[in-house]
Amino acid sequence: MDKDAAKRKAMEAIDAQSNRLTEFARDIWAHPELGFKETRTATKVAEYFEELGLAYRDKIAITGVRADVEGTRDDLRMAIFGELDAVTCREHPDADPDTAAIHACGHHAQLAVMMGTAIALASTGIHEQLGAGLSFIAVPAEEFIELEYREQLKEQGKLEFFGGKQELIRLGELDDVNLAAMVHSAAELPERKVQLAAGNNGFVAKTVRYRGQEAHAGAAPFYGVNALNAAMLGLMGIHAQRETFKDEDSIRVHPIITRGGDLVNIVPADVAIETYVRGKKTDAILDASAKVNRALQGGAYAIGAEVDITELPGYLPMRSNPTMNDLFAANAAGFLGEENVARVGFRGGSTDMGDISHLMPAIHPYIGGIEGRGHARDFRVVDEEMAWLIPAKIMAATVIDLLWDDGREAEALIADFEPVYGREDYLQMWRDTIEG
Repeated sequence: MDKDAAKRKAMEAIDAQSNRLTEFARDIWAHPELGFKETRTATKVAEYFEELGLAYRDKIAITGVRADVEGTRDDLRMAIFGELDAVTCREHPDADPDTAAIHACGHHAQLAVMMGTAIALASTGIHEQLGAGLSFIAVPAEEFIELEYREQLKEQGKLEFFGGKQELIRLGELDDVNLAAMVHSAAELPERKVQLAAGNNGFVAKTVRYRGQEAHAGAAPFYGVNALNAAMLGLMGIHAQRETFKDEDSIRVHPIITRGGDLVNIVPADVAIETYVRGKKTDAILDASAKVNRALQGGAYAIGAEVDITELPGYLPMRSNPTMNDLFAANAAGFLGEENVARVGFRGGSTDMGDISHLMPAIHPYIGGIEGRGHARDFRVVDEEMAWLIPAKIMAATVIDLLWDDGREAEALIADFEPVYGREDYLQMWRDTIEG
């Protein structure tokens, strides 16, 4: 079988499973779960792997699932990722009534693309002609949310880092992987289009706790130290710093108050904030982060409150591999036409795929078929074929291009790649960031 015949066979396999893939994606959409809680979603992934006859391991980084198949060489391996978790948006009509979870991020579509790629390459036996092993990995907790809950998991020794792919790196789950790929739904792109971004912002995260002194808010507020006032001044201090952020660094700071007081007639003594500091480059992120900390500390000083700032390892900026992007773009053009494949600049959102891209060649293209804003009440799939069936075909074709001919294209790509970190250096970098 030559490469073109392999591609045709892969496409036919996806078409044959199109109804099952759509049923799978719809089921995941209907049962959203938040990060490190995706037990049902992980079970559905594992059940589908079983249907395809793929051996898998589960409960990786709490809820992750990984299925491996082998190629012609044992020194190369490519990972195809999907993400298990949802976000929260209580206003979305399909949100879980108890948790407010909803796949307004499109992760249900990602999982279907990952599974479609497995159907195309693994269940057909095409993997046996590819010059690398393949790993299909459903990853927990890409959305960096519910930080207090994840702090509890850390205190219990169940994790160290708050992102699923970071935990895979820490656990050594990617030590045998040389390159990686996944897709992501693009909000407000209902057309049949593909966008290839140069990269994404990275970020550091913070939890902030202001502590004051409670007092009767009506009878004796002068005995209190208002932690909410301290927090408000801290937030205003952040706003006053915004003009110092350089445009080319794409700095974004967007705090929320998660606890603002207990009762309206008690001076607030315990106020909590969560925030990210995002940016295009790591040094710019750290510079902005120091300014944010000064502002938060200044709010406490002005009121006489105390403030504790906990630094959390966020995500590194995404560095899309140009050669892999080119191969994905060429295959996308074959399905959609060149006019529907766009190169876009840096995107303001963040992904833990950025961390992967500092260790190995990686891509994270954006896929159409989606109407409405990301993480918002109007997000919905309007073209199911574009949301997961066509991207699965593009991904499968791209993998074949990379790994055909005993993986020579991938081997050359890896040889040209200069990793920023090895695994231990990467882990130490984040640990040093946390410590100060």
